[in-house]
Amino acid sequence: MAMSSLPAKMKQTVRPGQWELDRLLLAVGAGDREAFGEVYERTRAAVYATVLGVLGDHHEAQDVTQDTFVRIWEASPGYRSQGSPMAWVLTIARRLALMSLRQGARQGELTPGEWEAIPGGEGPSEEALILRETLGTLEGEERQIILLHALSGLKHREIASLMTLPLSTVLSKYSRGLKKLKKRLEGEEKQ
Repeated sequence: MAMSSLPAKMKQTVRPGQWELDRLLLAVGAGDREAFGEVYERTRAAVYATVLGVLGDHHEAQDVTQDTFVRIWEASPGYRSQGSPMAWVLTIARRLALMSLRQGARQGELTPGEWEAIPGGEGPSEEALILRETLGTLEGEERQIILLHALSGLKHREIASLMTLPLSTVLSKYSRGLKKLKKRLEGEEKQ
């Protein structure tokens, strides 16, 4: 999609890497199943990480992730190019996760098996295993903020909006989480 064909507001808010996701969501809204498959492939890891960060339960997160994509399909005819398409997708995921949490899901820490279930490549590399173990030591919101920033490339303002937190809280939790990760990883390097 050419930059000149984007609405003026969107030119300011959507980064170049998200133009394609925007185009795909518009196509999904028109009933394009292939575009829906591509949206799934591009966003599934971020959706799962978002949901898992809220729920802390692998099985419930899988169910809510599936529900998220059903909801995306249903809601896509109403999608408009007005901001970050990834934020639109993750807002749906977060709302469904919070509804599930209110309906009785419990919040907990992630087991190694649950980290293994996060969609990704062929298999966990040594670096991925270290990262998973290290991320597992973070507080829930810190972990979620770092995953949203790293996996989906959301800006801190978008994360604050998505999580309904003040920007200063997101920035401080992000910074604190990174410091914990760095300290933990430097400690493992010395061993």
